[in-house]
Amino acid sequence: MTTLRLLPWTTPEGKPCYLSTDNDESRLSLLADDVEAAQLHSGEQVLAGARAVLADAKAGERAVRFALTRAAESLGDALRIAASRGARIQTTETEASRP
Repeated sequence: MTTLRLLPWTTPEGKPCYLSTDNDESRLSLLADDVEAAQLHSGEQVLAGARAVLADAKAGERAVRFALTRAAESLGDALRIAASRGARIQTTETEASRP
């Protein structure tokens, strides 16, 4: 059964993109996996940077705003990845429970 996969990017208008495939090894599926991995890695780096800014009592408003902006972007990416993966887990569990 083919399900829609929420992709880790949006259209130029900001609308969600979906992939309809039953092949987790398709080129677009693998590209989406790579983008998700890069987004999560970037999020780890952003988190480390934000923690450093917050630990610096001398950090100015500009540094704090920059760190918060990047952290918000990374959180959005992570939540989108979680939603996509959660939907795929539910689909897999539903399919496994069928006779």
